[in-house]
Amino acid sequence: LFHLEEYATVLQMVATVKGELKEGLSSVDIVRKTFPGGSITGAPKIRAMEIIDLLETTTRNIYTGSIGYMGFDGNMDLNIAIRTIFLKDKKAYFQVGGGIVWDSDPEEEYEESLIKGHALVSALNRT
Repeated sequence: LFHLEEYATVLQMVATVKGELKEGLSSVDIVRKTFPGGSITGAPKIRAMEIIDLLETTTRNIYTGSIGYMGFDGNMDLNIAIRTIFLKDKKAYFQVGGGIVWDSDPEEEYEESLIKGHALVSALNRT
């Protein structure tokens, strides 16, 4: 179902999902129904999204959204935009976060978020 890709600071699970569209639906319909991904929101998805909206004080912008392409032939290749730097008006922006589950350790999740942020800052410093 998935494979691991190794990068300088992280192991990333990657999955390829294939299917055929139900008649009357488009690629845009798929994106609307599946994003944000369940690994981002948690479950139950709609209620989790409502809680996230109540708790977060800033918008996510592209963070945890999607970047990719949709072809005129119906094919598409998309990702979930995490560990992504957004450049605007000569400023760099990024967000980091962690997945909270029932047995999460808040201190460890916080430290992991700092490590993710440090990796992005390091990438900016190398350019």
